[in-house]
Amino acid sequence: MKTVVIGAGYAGPVAANRLAGKAPTAEITVLDPRPEFVERVRLHRHVAGSGAVTESLTTMLRTGIASIVGTVDRIDDGRVRLDDGRTLGYDHVVLAVGSTAGPMPVGTWEGAERSRVALATLTTGSTVTVIGGGPTGIETASEVAFTRPDVRVRLIGPAVASSFSQRAHRRIRASLKRLTVDLVDDEVTSVERDSGEFRGVVRLRSGSMFASDLTLWAIIGEVPDLAARSGLAVDHRGRVVVDEFLRSVTDHRILAVVDCAAVPGARMACRVAGPPGAHAADTRARTIGGRDLVPYSVRHLARAVSLGRRDAVGQFTRRDDTLLPASRRWCGSRGDGAGDRGCEARRTHGNGRMIAPRGRRGDAGASEPGGRRTRGAHRGRASAAARAGREHRTGRVVHGDGRGDGAPAVDRRGRPPASRARDAHAAAGAVRLEGAA
Repeated sequence: MKTVVIGAGYAGPVAANRLAGKAPTAEITVLDPRPEFVERVRLHRHVAGSGAVTESLTTMLRTGIASIVGTVDRIDDGRVRLDDGRTLGYDHVVLAVGSTAGPMPVGTWEGAERSRVALATLTTGSTVTVIGGGPTGIETASEVAFTRPDVRVRLIGPAVASSFSQRAHRRIRASLKRLTVDLVDDEVTSVERDSGEFRGVVRLRSGSMFASDLTLWAIIGEVPDLAARSGLAVDHRGRVVVDEFLRSVTDHRILAVVDCAAVPGARMACRVAGPPGAHAADTRARTIGGRDLVPYSVRHLARAVSLGRRDAVGQFTRRDDTLLPASRRWCGSRGDGAGDRGCEARRTHGNGRMIAPRGRRGDAGASEPGGRRTRGAHRGRASAAARAGREHRTGRVVHGDGRGDGAPAVDRRGRPPASRARDAHAAAGAVRLEGAA
């Protein structure tokens, strides 16, 4: 039984590895234009030149899973056709392609690499404009401002950080202002190219306009048209119309996940890619075994953003992605890791569990994207607590502004961080968790 996984972002490797574990006899091939796995939630670090975000794809896959570098042109009846003329036969396909946006999209490897090169050429006093007030735009603007304090950074969006509660919204905007990021709550109508390769003029709906030496797009524009080209039913955004099992309504042999699938209640984000990838693998394994299929259920856990290298804000959510009312705080160490942990909290992997607030067990996984368990992040509460203890072992409480107060990281009862993991959530810790108040 041949399964072809198209796309090697977060969902693709999760689906391939999970299926290999559940159906050892399955022939699995992963197709992607790149030979490396790209950590998309950290591409803002690549743009700013502050960290590596790639790893060889073969190291992310279980032994026995084949990987092919290539671009899919079309999915035909029983054949996947590549743009170089090669074809692959299949019994089932897992379609896990992502999304992109704009001429310089920081959410893709190609766009992030072009942005990194362009940013490196800017001189002191240059202006960088980031378009998009969501998590990707916030993280990109804060990372660039943190690593390049010599340039002016402007963040534009209809409502920057609007997906967070009022309290977290204020903290995020305050942190951005501390990094000297100019916040513009407006909508971009056009970007006109000026002299030079990257310089342009940004025009806003309000009528304002200004020059920009480098303009970066951090919004989701569209999904690839592979599904439409292949004759699958798609919605108005080009996403595959699927049933409750994530199967295409046009062809049940094709399962679509993440950004390219029209799943009610789902959001287009990297951090929610793991569970649907895992469910696609489960659906395929049940099909091979002749067992009844289980409907997919969207379950959210948290929202979080990194704010440079020393700050982050996160919030727990209900399963339907509405914010929880309880106000709590994640603690962490001061220094160059706080931002990474905020970024880490946005990742949702396909295997394992995390402990959610009030004892609820969420669906956000705690393993690596390739299916390898993160050390200490097993399903048991004790392992999760131990992991939280490792994250907090430096003994300093970090506030929203990244300042440590020097106090030991214990609560009023004197309990160590590992004991508080049940209350604080064992999520490798963004530095602050705010409720909806």
